[in-house]
Amino acid sequence: MPRFRKSALEQSAAGDLWKHTLSQIPTVYGRLAYLASLRDHNSGIYRHYGLAALFGREESNKALRESHEQIFLEWIGISMREKRLDLGRHFATLEEPAKVVVNYLLDSRAYTSQAPASALEMEQELFCTDLEALLETLRNAMGETESDRGSSRPA
Repeated sequence: MPRFRKSALEQSAAGDLWKHTLSQIPTVYGRLAYLASLRDHNSGIYRHYGLAALFGREESNKALRESHEQIFLEWIGISMREKRLDLGRHFATLEEPAKVVVNYLLDSRAYTSQAPASALEMEQELFCTDLEALLETLRNAMGETESDRGSSRPA
């Protein structure tokens, strides 16, 4: 039986992560949210079973952490217009209606945990401020009113 060689891109955990996972996510924000979701909130360690099985836990964690840092810097480096378009494309890929997602993100502030641990405080603040402004703009554009949100906000 012939043996197949992995391409140079797949010989590293970061390359494999990009080729098989991140390149399949069409938006910068989607990649950022995905990578943040792989970080354990108790330890800060990133977990991806398939990547760890191929490259080991340590190499997998390193590739995920570095990718998260790179994607985060990419996101904060793009213009607000590009961010708005990227968010719109991201929401279009989700199963839930954009209105539901926008309301949840704003009400829960779940996005505040999406920055990598290495992000500077001012980068984290920029990320949160920009994202909150974009989400509020989207909520307003969808015609969201205070009474629409009443049932999702605690009294």
